[in-house]
Amino acid sequence: MRKDEAKQRKLTKKMKLKLAGVFACALLALVSLLGGITIINAKSGNKYSQQVLSQSQQQYTNTTIPFKRGSITDRNGTILANSVKVYNLVLDCVEINRNQKKYKDPTKAALEEYFGIDQETTEGLITGESTKESQYQILKKEVTMEEKKAFEASLAVPESKEEKEALGEAEITRRQSVKGVYFEENYKRIYPLESLACDVIGFTDSADTATWGLEGYYNSTLNGSNGRRFGYMGENGTLEHTIVEAENGKNLTTTIDATIQEIVEKYISAFDRALSAGPNNKKNAKKKGAENIAVIVEDPNSGEILAMASSGTYDLNNPRDLSGSYTELEIANMDDEQTKEALFSMWKNYCISQNFEPGSVVKPIVVASALESGAITEESRFMCDGGEKIGEDFVRCAVYPDSHGAESLGEVIQNSCNDGMMAIGRKMGASLFLEYQNKFNFGTRTGIDLPSEETGLLFSEDNMYEMELSTSAFGQGFNCTMIQEIAAMSAAINGGIYYQPHLVKEITDEDGKVVKNITPTILKQPVSQEVSADVREYMGMSVESGTSKSSKVKGYSMGGKTGTAEKLNEKEKGNYLVSFIGFAPLDKPEVVVYAVVDTPNVEEQASSTYPQYLAQAIMSEVLPYMNIYQDEPTDEETVLWEGFYGVPEMTDIVKDGVSNPYGTILDQGFGDGDPQEEPNDEETDGITNEDAGIEEDDSTYEEDAYGMEKLEDNIRR
Repeated sequence: MRKDEAKQRKLTKKMKLKLAGVFACALLALVSLLGGITIINAKSGNKYSQQVLSQSQQQYTNTTIPFKRGSITDRNGTILANSVKVYNLVLDCVEINRNQKKYKDPTKAALEEYFGIDQETTEGLITGESTKESQYQILKKEVTMEEKKAFEASLAVPESKEEKEALGEAEITRRQSVKGVYFEENYKRIYPLESLACDVIGFTDSADTATWGLEGYYNSTLNGSNGRRFGYMGENGTLEHTIVEAENGKNLTTTIDATIQEIVEKYISAFDRALSAGPNNKKNAKKKGAENIAVIVEDPNSGEILAMASSGTYDLNNPRDLSGSYTELEIANMDDEQTKEALFSMWKNYCISQNFEPGSVVKPIVVASALESGAITEESRFMCDGGEKIGEDFVRCAVYPDSHGAESLGEVIQNSCNDGMMAIGRKMGASLFLEYQNKFNFGTRTGIDLPSEETGLLFSEDNMYEMELSTSAFGQGFNCTMIQEIAAMSAAINGGIYYQPHLVKEITDEDGKVVKNITPTILKQPVSQEVSADVREYMGMSVESGTSKSSKVKGYSMGGKTGTAEKLNEKEKGNYLVSFIGFAPLDKPEVVVYAVVDTPNVEEQASSTYPQYLAQAIMSEVLPYMNIYQDEPTDEETVLWEGFYGVPEMTDIVKDGVSNPYGTILDQGFGDGDPQEEPNDEETDGITNEDAGIEEDDSTYEEDAYGMEKLEDNIRR
């Protein structure tokens, strides 16, 4: 019996063969599987590794971490330019196509609901031949943080049982079925105060590049360097990544005071509007009060620019919008080249990039030069008989056919006497005159930290003859910029020190640590303290009893000088550029204001009262704001020009709670105005009655004996 059982348990040959066959098949299958894996890994290993990376953390494959461009603030920390985090909304078509039936419709619906992306657009990307295998399709740029958070919150699945039950199975399934959507960090440049200080700040183009303003000048400082995020599979098969952090840009603290800038722009805008009903408007063109209205406010004791502005501003957030300077019809009729020219004209900073003949505002600087050089003394006397004959030409004083008679040096400035200034020019001679033009930095860039500064244009000693010397002495014939004039005048009245004008006082890193302090830079000392004191006295006479009386702010000692320059080139002949430069207090100047009105939209342009009105209004608010106390007794209030009716002052804003510092201009129909009853007496500055020329019926006339027309045209070119 037992023998039979043992016999039955013994494996037969047949069974052994079957068992060997099964083992061989299993071994063959295993070898084939390993071989297949090896082949797949060799051919497509990277592809599948990247898919794992994509499924786990799409953003860790190999992406750029953008840097944050540095901010620009005013001297008090008010943000003028900043970069805020935004996102690119990215679609991973491959992820959705892994289970298109489950993921496609919920994803399309969510993108439409939260980002307004048409479902057909998303469908086309998911199923299109050229995009269905793409893991990177940007659906929308500049998605805000708030939009991103709202979308992510709509897909969040709660952890608690109660909250899940409240949502329901269908909603949870929908949320879990939105796939292939992720966000890529980026930054957007914004300008919170829109058009404020647009000429100074400038703007960025794409890729954080800039050409204009501080954005352009300090482009490399404001920019940082991008970081990188690399994803890869480690040796043990785990997902790993390496991050090289971005280095953010540096921040600029400017010398600009946003409040002073607002005051300046408020009055420029009001002035522009008040004269916009004048006689010089062109059909279908934008109405404006002048070709340009510009103002610089500077601290004369450091070269710091507190405000710089001109008319024709634009929104830095939309710098290609021409509607502020041109009518819809004008814009519609522009071709590409004209549009480009119009944009460049709008972006141009008039205060540093426009050359012009300054007129009589240079007279105090010429007087300072003559005193310092010893060509004249404080006791020098001058005789004005209405003009000066030079060769066959007769160059007139503003009061011709009247005259100022015998004058002291101070009275020459007070009366803005061209005859007296021509005598001073002759005493200096061409060589000395040009030497001091150079000392006051005319004909050379000031080095202000802005791009596109012009140099002006001077005579050389070889082409400065008697006529050129005479007209240059009262500010005609040579060209300069506004920044050159205010920097030179600051040196003339601050004790004789020429400071380099500048707009940035500090550079900091992203943590607020100071990287660079930009301290006032003394370039030269063109005149002594004693001469500077004399100049202040003479300019004080101009405000108290001379051509600058309309600039007076009650309760403050002030100095000032007016300027009226006739444009002599054929295109602009008969038009004038009028200006005023003033400072306060008289003995220890703390602020200088330079206002220019280029071609005012009025019948009688040759009146320097227009820029005086502008400077007076600005200083009436800036002086108390800067805590510059009144130093003269007065019971009178400063009465501003009637064209500024309805413009709220800072005191009104504080008292009445007005939130808009620009206010509302109530009197929008104020016409061209006529500020003078007697435009041709001592109260008028500059040169009238064909400035520096003669009438054709004058018996002493010889047409262009010195070839001035050709010379002037060459200068302007």
